Amino acid sequence: MGVFVFLPLVLPLTAWPIARLAEQHLHPRTATRLLTGVAAVMAACSTLCLALVMVVGTAQLPGNPLPDGWSDPEVRAAVPYDEVVGKAAIPALFAVLVACGRTWWRHARVRRRTHRALAGLRNTEVAVLPDSAPYAYALPGGGRRGRVVVTTALLDCLEPAERRALFAHERAHLAARHHRYLLTVRLAAQANPFLRPLRTAVSYTTERWADEDAAQTVGSRRTVARAIGRAALMSRGTPVATLAGLAAAGPVPRRVAALLGPAPAVRTWPSLFTAVGVAAWGAATGAVVSAMSSANSAVTMVLILYAATPL
Repeated sequence: MGVFVFLPLVLPLTAWPIARLAEQHLHPRTATRLLTGVAAVMAACSTLCLALVMVVGTAQLPGNPLPDGWSDPEVRAAVPYDEVVGKAAIPALFAVLVACGRTWWRHARVRRRTHRALAGLRNTEVAVLPDSAPYAYALPGGGRRGRVVVTTALLDCLEPAERRALFAHERAHLAARHHRYLLTVRLAAQANPFLRPLRTAVSYTTERWADEDAAQTVGSRRTVARAIGRAALMSRGTPVATLAGLAAAGPVPRRVAALLGPAPAVRTWPSLFTAVGVAAWGAATGAVVSAMSSANSAVTMVLILYAATPL
């Protein structure tokens, strides 16, 4: 394996340029899918390689339940500086698993609690809460597509056209299943801290995606911009950070400015002869190299362990 086993741990750095440029130059739908895919691949590869390095560290611990052949010099030689990185990988992998498990559990707990809180209301697509705090969010699950939750305080702050923009925005979150993208990048960022810029970018691009879909539904980009600005002034976002909402996740002034400008061009992949194209190809190349490195390391480790383990 050599140093190639460490490449997936640092290759997420190649995705940092596209994390920023995608927000500015790509259609939000394309940016969300690209960044989420890159983050998922790189997180899976780095976790796999961390586990492979941990095998070497675990085999050196006294009293480990592994076969004696797994601590042979041939196995340790597969990883450079095996005595240091092998043992350091054990707590690192444990921390990754705990962080990802905690993120998943918190996400599931928020959804369960929210659904229980709405259990007494009619099972309709829109749930209006008599609450003095102005907020709105898209709640996935609990039906075929989920529900839009909004308080009377926020509805009272909006004009009729802005209310239509609000509902169109939240329905766009549900229709495109943005909660899956958001959960994926959160887990990826927990698996590898170098992927946190992609998590931040996807939090913004999902909101921009919903903004653009709402503008098409309402037929007025300016109306959606007004609704976002007024909702942001009246509310402090959603009750919990894991739920997408009109005035949550993403700098509101940038979203408003984007809506007041021309609609973004819809294209599946940016041209190579642009800065965003170079960054996109760089991130894609980093993801491919990460996948190849982790696959090569996994196959090599399996072959070495198979040869070192007595039949």
